[in-house]
Amino acid sequence: MTRPRIRIGLIGCGTISKTYLEVAKTLEILDVVACADILSERAAARAAEFGVPRACPVEELLASPDIDVVLNLTIPRAHAEIGIAALEAGKSVYNEKPLAVERSDGRRMLELAAAKGLRVGGAPDTFLGGGLQTCRKLIDDGAIGEPVAAVAFMMSHGHESWHPDPEFYYQPGAGPMFDMGPYYLTALVSLIGPVRRVTGSARITFPERTITSQPKFGQKIQVNTPTHVAGVMDFANGAVGTIITSFDVWPANLPRIEIYGTEGSLSVPDPNTFHGPVRLWRPETKEWTEVPLTHGYTKNSRGLGVADMAYALRSGRPHRANGHLAYHVLDVMHAFLDASRENRHVEVTSTCERPAPLPVGLIEGTLDE
Repeated sequence: MTRPRIRIGLIGCGTISKTYLEVAKTLEILDVVACADILSERAAARAAEFGVPRACPVEELLASPDIDVVLNLTIPRAHAEIGIAALEAGKSVYNEKPLAVERSDGRRMLELAAAKGLRVGGAPDTFLGGGLQTCRKLIDDGAIGEPVAAVAFMMSHGHESWHPDPEFYYQPGAGPMFDMGPYYLTALVSLIGPVRRVTGSARITFPERTITSQPKFGQKIQVNTPTHVAGVMDFANGAVGTIITSFDVWPANLPRIEIYGTEGSLSVPDPNTFHGPVRLWRPETKEWTEVPLTHGYTKNSRGLGVADMAYALRSGRPHRANGHLAYHVLDVMHAFLDASRENRHVEVTSTCERPAPLPVGLIEGTLDE
């Protein structure tokens, strides 16, 4: 007997929607039935490109009875508004990162979902890819012993040289920490566990940026959020982490993520991707060795988190890229900025469970029920 597919309504037909729609076609549980955008012509173009049955206004999509999950791919400042509207309309919601701009909106979504018996999910889902799942298995199998420390670095010079609409990257809810930090922090929480305390420092290096990409070449951007953020994390299990996210540096010779344990060290791949390489250092070898990946989904698979939530809706199990994980990451990101502004350590009041690892040997296009 064929199990029912989960019907998806996509809101926000910008650049990233193309990848989600491509991947959705490869995941047997997802059925994208409608898409919407503030620009109706953009929604119509995406619907035609990917064979989505209908393009419609946002309000019509939210009211549609044939949609189970709203996939919210709007810009960060609209994540909470659309997410809350979807929940109020009786639909589960999966938000692009970050879950929301403000903590209060993130909490509101979780409370509303709990009251209505709905689900909240949130990107990134890259931690479900073959690279990071291999790292998770190595840690769970004791390959590096007990995690002692971790470092994470996202160093770049920003988006204005290549992105067609880079302005929002320099406003509250974005910047390097809120734009890229979710990849790094979600990876660390999935590998090590939740964070209990942080401190940090943050600054704006260039108050004004000039766009050098098309079609807005020469336009100025006023920067209203920190563009270099350095933080220290105390994890609940006792490990100590260091993170730097920056739009203010030229190329740097730093790892993406490394995790150091009592019995070895682990080099973790770029958490903005789904593949490797994964490298392990052990005392008996005294050298870095590349580890074959134990899991699939090594191509750009954005949408795995939506599919995982869809299986969870069908079976009742917890989903992995869940709202509590996404909210904890949001809370930690704010805590770095709070610590810098207030010159103190900040106790992180939220927490979450480490999401369950994916099983080995999944058939491509499926996840566990």
